[in-house]
Amino acid sequence: MNILTAEEMGAVDRRTAEEFGVPLQSLMEGAGDAVARFCLRQHVSVFRTVVLCGKGNNGGDGFVAARRLAQTGWQARVVLLGRMEEVKGEAAIALERLRRETPAVVVDEVLDEAGLKACAPMLSDADLLIDAVVGTGFKPPLRGLAALLREMVEGIDIPMIAVDLPSGWDANSMEQTAEGSFRADAVVTFTAPKRAHMFGHLTRNEKTGGTFGPVVVAEIGSPEKAVISTGGLTWTGTSKVLAEKPRDVNSNKGKFGHVLVIGGSYGKAGAPAMASLACLRTGAGLVTAAVPKSVADTVAGIAPELMMVPLAEGSKGAVSFKNLDGAKLDALVKQISVVAVGPGLSTEGDAPAFARQVVEKTTVPVVIDADALNAFAGKAHLLNGKGRVLVLTPHPGEMARLAGLTVKEVEADRLGLARRFATEHKLTLVLKGWRTLVAHPDGSIAVNTSGNPAMAKGGSGDILTGIVAAMLAQFPGDVARAVETAVYLHGLAGDFAAKAMDEHTVLATDTVTHLSDAFRYRVTDEDGFTWICGLRG
Repeated sequence: MNILTAEEMGAVDRRTAEEFGVPLQSLMEGAGDAVARFCLRQHVSVFRTVVLCGKGNNGGDGFVAARRLAQTGWQARVVLLGRMEEVKGEAAIALERLRRETPAVVVDEVLDEAGLKACAPMLSDADLLIDAVVGTGFKPPLRGLAALLREMVEGIDIPMIAVDLPSGWDANSMEQTAEGSFRADAVVTFTAPKRAHMFGHLTRNEKTGGTFGPVVVAEIGSPEKAVISTGGLTWTGTSKVLAEKPRDVNSNKGKFGHVLVIGGSYGKAGAPAMASLACLRTGAGLVTAAVPKSVADTVAGIAPELMMVPLAEGSKGAVSFKNLDGAKLDALVKQISVVAVGPGLSTEGDAPAFARQVVEKTTVPVVIDADALNAFAGKAHLLNGKGRVLVLTPHPGEMARLAGLTVKEVEADRLGLARRFATEHKLTLVLKGWRTLVAHPDGSIAVNTSGNPAMAKGGSGDILTGIVAAMLAQFPGDVARAVETAVYLHGLAGDFAAKAMDEHTVLATDTVTHLSDAFRYRVTDEDGFTWICGLRG
């Protein structure tokens, strides 16, 4: 699923009408219908709704939604910022149809602050508010009556559904927050997500304890060929279909790959154990953990299915370079599909040089994380994925050390840095953080929208490493989608864990427990809504 700019979305609408013969009025009808269907689906006990409308196309979508809801028996009312005679184009047609087909729907024309204040009791008495003031084409800030209305509804404790975007957001914004925008408990957008849907924290569902309310995309009639983007940004959730394919009934463990997890050191046995457990749970046929001998028994205790290889270690409990003597590395990686190196490896003694040698001399796909990433600090030129598969999973601190930057500089240019690093080094880069990015060697980037603050715990990165390695082992011919799926599944499992528990109490291993929920989840529901953010209940 492409992520569009506001300008690209406008071009999609024009292309749909001019090249594919779909009238713009039909798109508006589809948008308003989608909003109404979402309201009916998510708010079954609602009876009274007020639709807040501007005079443009976003307001037109609101007119259609009000008509459709009224036709189902809801009590709908419209607050229009301006005069009805000032509404033009497709929105005017939608308004005329609203008044003709559902005359019981009152349209309140608000022309000044006094008129807005007169609406306050009616807004407070509603069960649901729909924000259709301004949408994708709007450039902030809100002014005049729209800004006053935003202040008024801010203090009303009633659910708010935004049409396309919360009014006041810039569709092209990649900021997490937008001062001066309407609040929203859910967002219904159309055809494809815009950048603000991906990077902005548009919704928060406090009443249900969730960090994120729904952000959904509805198809409204634009053909797939009309949806063109040159930005190279897509959504990780689209790739999840890879994890939904049923396995062949004539399957065996050899068909799903053998992952070798190399890591661990004295005091860091948990990291390779968690990575190995996640790898097993994500479907790898076989998993072997290669760890220093002193922690081997601890790591083995994570699961009886896990195979072990004890490694020689130095005086500080880190892996020794002796493990690479002669043909030992060849023996270690024999019949291995994917190597994951780094969890708990340590930066003591021989460990950094050992990690670099594993990456250099291993020809199978390698996932590099944690201390194996730190082994390349100041030596990023040694990372070359040409002719092979390398996947790096740094958090901003690790990325800063790899790139010779500060964390602030990394965070200031996440997209640009991820794209440059991935293309220059011919590898796949998973840059973790708010909206984890999966950057590919060809310059394309997938944005991840699953996950939540509950996952800000030690071990989360190790779990992700195991999931990525397992997906690569099962889908060696589809590297891009395998990594994107892994990142999305990890966040989604964290969302299920936070929903079942609380974001304060979730442990990294709890996400592994909820991987089965993530695998079963479908991003597009039976009503045709694709859930970009939030879990449907």
